[in-house]
Amino acid sequence: MTTAHELAAQVRSGQISASEALEHSFAAIDARDHELHAFLYLDHDGARKAAKAVDAVVAAGGDPGPLAGVPIGIKDNLAMRGVPTTCGSKILDGWKPPYTATVVERLVAAGAVPVGKTNLDEFAMGSSTENSAFGPSRNPHDVTKVPGGSSGGSAVAVAAGFVPVALGSDTGGSIRQPAAFCGLVGYKPSYGHVSRYGLVAFSSSLDQVGPFTTTVADAALVTQVIGGHDPADSTSMPDAYEDLVAACGRGVKGLKVGLCRDLLDGADAEIVERVRLAASVLEAAGAEIVDLAIPELRLGLSAYYLIAPAEASSNLARYDGVRFGLRVEREDVAAMNVATRTAGFGPEVKRRIMLGTYALSAGYYDAYYGQAQKTRRLITNALDAAYTKVDVLLGATTPTTAFGFGDKVADPMSMYLSDLFTIPTNLAGHGAMSVPFGNSAAGMPIGVQILSPGRRDDRLFQVGAVLEAGVAK
Repeated sequence: MTTAHELAAQVRSGQISASEALEHSFAAIDARDHELHAFLYLDHDGARKAAKAVDAVVAAGGDPGPLAGVPIGIKDNLAMRGVPTTCGSKILDGWKPPYTATVVERLVAAGAVPVGKTNLDEFAMGSSTENSAFGPSRNPHDVTKVPGGSSGGSAVAVAAGFVPVALGSDTGGSIRQPAAFCGLVGYKPSYGHVSRYGLVAFSSSLDQVGPFTTTVADAALVTQVIGGHDPADSTSMPDAYEDLVAACGRGVKGLKVGLCRDLLDGADAEIVERVRLAASVLEAAGAEIVDLAIPELRLGLSAYYLIAPAEASSNLARYDGVRFGLRVEREDVAAMNVATRTAGFGPEVKRRIMLGTYALSAGYYDAYYGQAQKTRRLITNALDAAYTKVDVLLGATTPTTAFGFGDKVADPMSMYLSDLFTIPTNLAGHGAMSVPFGNSAAGMPIGVQILSPGRRDDRLFQVGAVLEAGVAK
C-alpha cells in the first residue's frame, strides 16, 4: 500500500490527483467493508469537495500541504461539523455536531481528505470493538478475530488498505492495542501534545488523540500536522515538540533501552520472544539494553478501572435526552432521563457508569477514587525513576495476539487484561508507540511497545524506525 508520504508527494507532483486517490479509497471500501465494517459513515460529498480543493491548489501551482490528497479515516468520537458523530452509541445516533475537532481542521488544512467516520467500542469503552451499538469490526488478517479496541474501525481501515492513515483515541491503550492486533504503527502522544477539542470525552485526564499508519515516518508526519498548542483546549501544552520526522532518521546509537520485565510478565511466549528479538535488533544498532523491573506498573489496571469510570460517569451525565441525541418520551423529565439512558447506553457503558458513580459517592470516594489517584502518582513516580536510568522502555503491547469474537465478552476482567501493558502510560501522561514486529505461528500480527518520558516522544520515533527497519530484514 502507498504510504502517506508517497501519496502526498505524488499528488503534489501531479502524478495522481487527490480526486483519483479518493476514488481508489472509496473503491477499496466498497469492495470489502461489507465484510470488515471499518466505517460507520462515509462522507462522499464532503470528501470529494475536499479532494477537488486540493486539486485546484495543485493546478494553480501551489502546495496543498504535507498530507496533500491523503484519504484519512476519522474515529467516530471526533466531531466533524454536519457529519453524524455517534461514538458507536445509540444515544447519539444521528447527532451532527455544529463544530469540528481541531485535529480534523488541521488535517484538512494540511491537504488531507477525511473520507468518513470509523467504528469503535461505544464511547471508546472496550478492547475489541464488540461494544459498538452498530456491530463489530473484523480483523482483516482473520475475520474470525477481533481487531482490538476501542479504535478498532480505524485500525481495520488502515490494515485493509482503505486509507493510508486513520485517527484514533487512546484512553488506556485504544490506539496501541488495535495497532498490535492489526499489524500497524499506533502512537499515543504525551498528554497535552495533541488537542482534545472536539474529541467526545470518555476520561478527560487520560484521553489522547493519535494516528494509525503503516510506517513510523507516516505517524511522525501526521503528528507534526495535528500536534501543537490549541487555545481551545485548556490541557494543551504550549511548548513545541522536536521534529518527529527528523527523529526517525537519528538511529539509536548511545540510547539506553530498558527491557522491562513487568511489560512482559503474563504475555504469551511468542510475544515475549518477539520483544526479546526487538531488543537484540536495537542492541545491534548501537543501543544499550538494560534489564529492569518496575513492579508498580502491575497496579495500573486497578487504578485505571476506578479513575476512568469515575470520569466517565461525570462526562456521560450530559446525555439526558434533553439537549441532543436520543430522547425516549415519558410522562415527566425524570422518567424520560431514565428511559433514554436505558435505551441509549449499552451494557459496558452502563457497567462503567455505575462503577464510576459508586467510586465517587459519599463514603467511598477516599477509599476508591482517592486511593486510585494515589496509586496513579506512585506509578508515575516509578516511571520517572526508571527514566533516570534508561531513555526508553521496551515491552509487549498486548498479552496475546488478536482473540476470537465472543471469547472475552462474558468475562469483563479477561477483556480488561488486554490493556495490562498499555494503561500505565496513560496514567502517567507519557507517550508510547506500538510497532509491528512479526507474526505468531498462526499468522497473526505481534506488536512491541516503546515507552518514553513525557514530552520526549521523539525517542519513540528514533527507536520505532530502527525496529521497523530491523523486522523488515
